[in-house]
Amino acid sequence: MKGKRYTDEFKQEAVKQVSERGYSVADVAQRLGTTTHSLYAWMKKYGEASPRQADKTDLEAENARLKADLRRMTEERDILKKAAAYFARDHE
Repeated sequence: MKGKRYTDEFKQEAVKQVSERGYSVADVAQRLGTTTHSLYAWMKKYGEASPRQADKTDLEAENARLKADLRRMTEERDILKKAAAYFARDHE
């Protein structure tokens, strides 16, 4: 026997009640006659990324950018070291 089928609009509205209106997951699930497990799954599917996840993604992107900058600057430094050594030998 299969469980109840809910429309996407119903699921999205349930997620909004938790994310935008601040109701607890258990409270919304009880009022709508569904399980908390289903509501959490809908939140994962239809909900926005949590602030923690968004911050983590931003930090990962910044970290990758900084690593690329460091790699480029290290290469530039090494080239300048070699050039300085070359010109120092040429003067002697």
